[in-house]
Amino acid sequence: MHILIVHAHPEQQSFTSALKNTAQQTFEQQGHTVEVSDLYEMNFNPVASKDDFDSLNQADYFNYALEQRHAFKQQQFSADIQAEIEKVQRADLVIFSFPLYWTSVPAILKGWIDRVFVSGLFYGGKRFYNHGGMTGKKAMLCLTLGGREHMFGEGSVHGPIEHYLSSLQRGTLAYVGFEVLPPFIAYHVPYISQEDRQKIVIDFEHYLQNIDDLQALAFPLLENFDDRMNPL
Repeated sequence: MHILIVHAHPEQQSFTSALKNTAQQTFEQQGHTVEVSDLYEMNFNPVASKDDFDSLNQADYFNYALEQRHAFKQQQFSADIQAEIEKVQRADLVIFSFPLYWTSVPAILKGWIDRVFVSGLFYGGKRFYNHGGMTGKKAMLCLTLGGREHMFGEGSVHGPIEHYLSSLQRGTLAYVGFEVLPPFIAYHVPYISQEDRQKIVIDFEHYLQNIDDLQALAFPLLENFDDRMNPL
């Protein structure tokens, strides 16, 4: 199996980075190959713009998604986008490693998604969910946050963590066809002891060693809808 880790944390000594390193080491010890896109280390540009294309199909009115479709057909993406697209294409599993910022990903990772998940390849027309461009590949989130675990869930002060992750797990990963594995979440990280952090690392190792046994999250199947996407 070939794994791509897309990592978004500016501090190499952070616990988020430690989990990224744990994932890489665990998979490599199992004989898998691992590629890492460390977005801060790469100084990845998160801003979607006209500069993402070698040339524009419609120079008089800029529509980013339509330009993505044209660039995909003509292979005219900027070099940084093309390199990341090829990494995803090589991967059997993509892991997104990040701290939760305001219920979402850091801006640099959001920009990576905006620029790399291109229309025409990842999605387009009726190519979404189980007909999306990434069908046959798996993806998962590995995230850290400051809140305590008991603060999330039905009846809790913040509600279920799944609500916060829906735009990523359903609206992004499942939408483009990935089989989405359950997320690995490290809670209350800035405030716990080193001993407790090490326990999380061990739990993550076990999680990854048994990743083939994980049941993917359930999302819509297009076969259950008509041509206008009304339920059958």
